[in-house]
Amino acid sequence: MPSTALTRTLLRRTTATTLYLLRRAMSTDAASEVISPATTRIGWIGTGVMGRSMCSHLIHAGYTMTIYTRTQSKAQPLIDLGAHFAPSPAALAARSHVVFSIVGYPSDVRSVHLHPSTGTLSTLPPGASLVDMTTSDPSLAREIASSASQKGCAAVDAPVSGGDRGAKAGTLSIFAGGDEAVVRRLAPLFECLGRVNYMGGPGKGQFAKLANQITIGSTMVGLVEGMVYAHKAGLDVGVYLDAISSGAAGSKSLDLYGSRILGRDFEAGFYVNHFVKDLGICLRECEKMGIALPGLALAQQLYVSLQAHGEGGLGTQALILALERMNNICLEAAPLSSS
Repeated sequence: MPSTALTRTLLRRTTATTLYLLRRAMSTDAASEVISPATTRIGWIGTGVMGRSMCSHLIHAGYTMTIYTRTQSKAQPLIDLGAHFAPSPAALAARSHVVFSIVGYPSDVRSVHLHPSTGTLSTLPPGASLVDMTTSDPSLAREIASSASQKGCAAVDAPVSGGDRGAKAGTLSIFAGGDEAVVRRLAPLFECLGRVNYMGGPGKGQFAKLANQITIGSTMVGLVEGMVYAHKAGLDVGVYLDAISSGAAGSKSLDLYGSRILGRDFEAGFYVNHFVKDLGICLRECEKMGIALPGLALAQQLYVSLQAHGEGGLGTQALILALERMNNICLEAAPLSSS
C-alpha cells in the first residue's frame, strides 16, 4: 500500500494534470469557435470620443456587450442601446470572449489589462482574446501578448486611424499586430469598425500606428502653414483649400479639418493631449532606433505649445492657433467654398 504522503502527491499531480487538460480543451474550443452575435460575448473598455461610436457598431450588429469605463455616466448612451455595465475590467473580462480597449495612455492600458486583481487578464477565460486599440508603446503590446499567451489567451494590438468621423462611419483604418490566425478569426468584429490591415507580430500594429502619427504630424504642420501663407497673400482661404483638395496637396487631414479650422471649430475628434502622447512615444522609439526625424520633433514641439496655452483639450486642428500666435494673425472665419 502506498504511503499517505505518496497518495496525496499522486492526487495533486492527477488534479493538476486534469485542470491543465481541461483548460487546454476550453482554450481550443473557444479559440476555434466562429465569431458571431449568437456565440460571442464582447467586452468594451473606454467610451470616449472614439470608443463610444466604435462600441455602438458592435451593439447594432447584434453582439452581447458589457462595458466598463471609470465614469459610468459616459457609458449611459451605450447602456440605453442594451449594453451591460461591469464594475471593473476583471468583472467585464470574466463574462467576455473578446475584450476591446481604447483608453487614453499606456499607463491606462497597463492598468486595465495587467493589474493583478482588477485587470482583464486576472479573469479572462482560456481561449478568449484581448484587442487593445489604444495608441500605446510597442513594448507594452508585446508584454500583454506574452502575459495573455501564458494564460491560454490571445492579444492583438490594433490601434486605429480615421478620427471621430471614421469611428462614427465605421471606416477606420485598423493596424493589427499579433498572431495572424487570431486576427483573421476576429475579422467579423473588425469589419464592423473599418478595414483591418495585418502588420505582423505583437507590437507591429503599434509601430504602424506610430508611423501613421509621424505622417499626420508633418501633414498638419504643412496644412496650417499653407493656410497662414494663403491668408497673408490675400487669398480667400476657403477657395484656396477647395482648389488644392483635388491636387497633389490634397489629404485626409485637409478633408477632415480644413472647414473646421475656417469655422473656428476646435472640438476634439482627437485630443491635442493624446496626440502629444503619441508623438512622444514616436520620439522615444526613434531614440531607441537611432534615427533623427526633425519633422516629427517640430510637430511635437508645436503641439506642446498648445498644451502650454491650456489648449490640450482641443482637437488636433487647433494647431492653427500656434501658427497664428507666431505670426500675430487670425484667419477669418469663413465656410469652405463649394465652387
